[in-house]
Amino acid sequence: MSRALIIGAGGVGSVVAHKCCQIPEVFSDICIASRTLSKCDKLKTEIIEMQKPKTNIETAQVNADNVEELVALINRYKPDIVINVALPYQDLPIMDACLATGADYLDTANYEPPDTAKFEYKWQWAYRDKFKKKGIMALLGCGFDPGVTNIFCAYAQKKYFDEIHYIDIIDANAGDHGYPFATNFNPEINIREVTAKGRYFENGDWKITEPLEINKVFDFPVIGPKKIYLLYHEELESLAQNIKGVKRIRFWMTFSDNYLTHLKVLQNVGMTSINPINYNGMEIVPLQFLKAVLPDPASLGPRTKGKTCIGCVIEGVKDGKNLKYYVYNICDHEECYKEVKSQAISYTTGVPAVIGAMLMLTKVWHRPGVYNVEEFDPEPFMEKLNIHGLPWHETFNPPAL
Repeated sequence: MSRALIIGAGGVGSVVAHKCCQIPEVFSDICIASRTLSKCDKLKTEIIEMQKPKTNIETAQVNADNVEELVALINRYKPDIVINVALPYQDLPIMDACLATGADYLDTANYEPPDTAKFEYKWQWAYRDKFKKKGIMALLGCGFDPGVTNIFCAYAQKKYFDEIHYIDIIDANAGDHGYPFATNFNPEINIREVTAKGRYFENGDWKITEPLEINKVFDFPVIGPKKIYLLYHEELESLAQNIKGVKRIRFWMTFSDNYLTHLKVLQNVGMTSINPINYNGMEIVPLQFLKAVLPDPASLGPRTKGKTCIGCVIEGVKDGKNLKYYVYNICDHEECYKEVKSQAISYTTGVPAVIGAMLMLTKVWHRPGVYNVEEFDPEPFMEKLNIHGLPWHETFNPPAL
């Protein structure tokens, strides 16, 4: 019986709140907090109508950029864990508030400075000694990718390989929301990620590519052949450190021609820029304005049809023989909406956050410090994926890459 403070009431925050309320034996009390209280109250009403929960639900208003406000809320609510599903820009203030109050911490995406299109773990890893000395734990990147993909690698390392040499993380969204252009998670973060230069780890060094320069076709289970593009993703950084002996790690994602055409036009006219401009005496950031114009990802659930497929193709050695292994999840947008009024992108991020929090609260995964998910035993997490809505599949005959 534990209390969880959920910071963020967008698409992922909604999934986290719904799923926590399905597990009242662990999450006896939750508080949903956001900058906009009305969003939290609306979500509470929706959960009560859909889940008829035994979990007690509170709501609160908080500015997650403001450490003092966060500390005041944590001291008032006294959660056992803070689940951060706000913006990546807000990771550090929330971690500071957890340090000040002694609450455990979990997030799904690593810190990204608001004024620089760059994300890496160095800012959060710098908290390791502070959290250890305080006797509290922070679990980083506990969504799907990062998160489950890291767990897949750790599971493969534990169960099947003596050495892992190559990892390819492959993410496909074959869903259709019907809009000419929309992003399936926060537009600001999504577009910054896609328009950045590609990056992958090979033989101890980082290789840089132009944005979406490298692509190929991969034949996905269930959804069929799709063009995949190489880009940088944050789990590469932690896996390069924690999967010993790995020679190469890459991340691939699918994009439709329609999405890429719209994105190219928006880039060409300056709408994806994060550099402030003056407009009618006001300073605005074009990408933030674009975010306000585009459909809210949380609104895509009732419109989206199709499936996602996210997994890892892993190659290495077992008993002196070469081995290939593919582990993946298929998630259906419409089924997610029926269960928690969400599309599959938010669902696949929110469910792992709840599982990670559950493992921390029940002390299956718990030790003071700051950790990535692959640093813990993967088997309890893999078991709970099958129980809580993200069943996984494996084959030793993966599609060609």
